[in-house]
Amino acid sequence: RALPPSAPAVRHRLRECAARIPEAGAVLDLLDKCPEHQKKGVFPVVVFEGLDATGKTTVTQSVKDTLNGILLTSPPPCISQWRTIFDDEPAPIKRAFYAAGNYILASEIAKASTQAPVIIDRYWHSTAAYTIATEINGEVQDLPPAHDEVYQWPEDLLKPDLVLLLTVDPEERVRRLQRRGLEKTKEEAELEANCLFRQRVEESYRRMVNPACQEVDASPSKEEVLKTVLQLINKHCA
Repeated sequence: RALPPSAPAVRHRLRECAARIPEAGAVLDLLDKCPEHQKKGVFPVVVFEGLDATGKTTVTQSVKDTLNGILLTSPPPCISQWRTIFDDEPAPIKRAFYAAGNYILASEIAKASTQAPVIIDRYWHSTAAYTIATEINGEVQDLPPAHDEVYQWPEDLLKPDLVLLLTVDPEERVRRLQRRGLEKTKEEAELEANCLFRQRVEESYRRMVNPACQEVDASPSKEEVLKTVLQLINKHCA
């Protein structure tokens, strides 16, 4: 099944490959320092999801500045220097790395949300959506049906108050990527080359539940998108 691994499964997978990949041992050490079942503080926790070039970096920075918040990213900086190593590994190991990042991030969220609003650039939904889209080939209708357990938030992972999914139409996204002229990630190259993969990722995002993603059209100007996002935050995180 395409389920992203739970914390015990992540530990098991990383332990299995630690002899061959020393960095897996380092990720495991960080994971073991995180208390289980993190509790959120009193401030709201808002996650931004979406494909590359949907404006997540711009929007998260603007929201952080507007709300005097704390901006966190997934995978967190303490392990993100090892991304390229794990991106070249087989899918189960790669997914264990990203899932571990979510559990490590949860302890950062728990701490930060006692001090200020927390804005997060990607979290568990990304790991899940890319896992599902990678493991299921073919059309959108080949995905696990809506309400399948693969779309459920893990019970042992700290839950955000609100998840916003930024979307732009495919042509606009490609234009933005070309303007950025950045090195493409492996997944970004896959998204560009493979329209079906992109559709599977986006549809997987849309099927997530508990919490579901609220979709935001990120095609208008930065100012308009920020206004829409702030309205949604006010509505859902009084």
